[in-house]
Amino acid sequence: MRDSRLATSRGEAVVSPLSGLTGAEVTGVDISQPLSPEDLQTIGEALLRWKVVFFRDQTLDHSSQIVFGRQFGELTYSHPHDDDPPCGFPEIYVVDRRREQFGIRPEEATRIPKYHDSNDWHTDMTFLVNPPNGSILRADVVPPYGGDTMFTNLVAAYNALADPVQRLLESLRAEHFTGARYNLRERSKTFEANVGKTRLVAHHPVVRVHPRTGEKALFVNPGFTDRILDVSPLESRWILEFLFDHISRPEFTVRFKWAPGSVAFWDNRATAHLPPQDLEQVDGSERVFYRVTLVGQIPVGPDGRESELIEGAPFLAAPVLTN
Repeated sequence: MRDSRLATSRGEAVVSPLSGLTGAEVTGVDISQPLSPEDLQTIGEALLRWKVVFFRDQTLDHSSQIVFGRQFGELTYSHPHDDDPPCGFPEIYVVDRRREQFGIRPEEATRIPKYHDSNDWHTDMTFLVNPPNGSILRADVVPPYGGDTMFTNLVAAYNALADPVQRLLESLRAEHFTGARYNLRERSKTFEANVGKTRLVAHHPVVRVHPRTGEKALFVNPGFTDRILDVSPLESRWILEFLFDHISRPEFTVRFKWAPGSVAFWDNRATAHLPPQDLEQVDGSERVFYRVTLVGQIPVGPDGRESELIEGAPFLAAPVLTN
């Protein structure tokens, strides 16, 4: 794989890095059409190198987004908490700030921040024993301003740590579960009841080995990591607070400004991302995006030990529907 900071291409697709460590824009290719082998290789290599790649001015619909995603692996059902994907498209997860997630009633909405407006930094669905390999998000309705997404490179964050700290973290495991981000917030009985119905818990290594590149990446996030196992609560809090601050350091990140037709494709094994934090300040705006998600493997730590399923079940592939 090429390790150039200049624009590179192998077919029609051209890859242009956007920051020193994270993110690249891919131009010269229409991803609504099947990719050539050369473009598929170029995009795949760019994703492994830069952890997230962006496309602009694309004309995807639900069907072509699914076809694009399947060129990189099997797709999951829309989301473990989403029972209302678009009709006929079980792979599509709708990201709409107007929706009330987890069955929260309108009268409860003022007490609990909306799901997509209140997320912290997170890696998608690490409460699963097999978190997704990657996600592909396309923008449909975009606010006139605001609504940017940030991504951070968890391999770069690991590499920036001193050797003794790396060795300590490689020996640790952490618990991830669905409701972790709400531990210190007021919860409604409705929210608790809905999370309880589909409670998902997994124990993961704090450092995972990327199955394709062999790189080591930090594997904790404020959204879903609840505690470090086999240490005291105080020690767990110290370690997690340090890591949550560390992974969001600016030098590891890239910020993406959306427009209709923009697409982001991130490697969920090596990134975390921060959803928009400013939508409450954009009066009356709508923001509607659509996501497909690649089925993931069970993470493995540097010691060769796999993640463990504690509650719930692995996230399986959606069926391939044919006419």
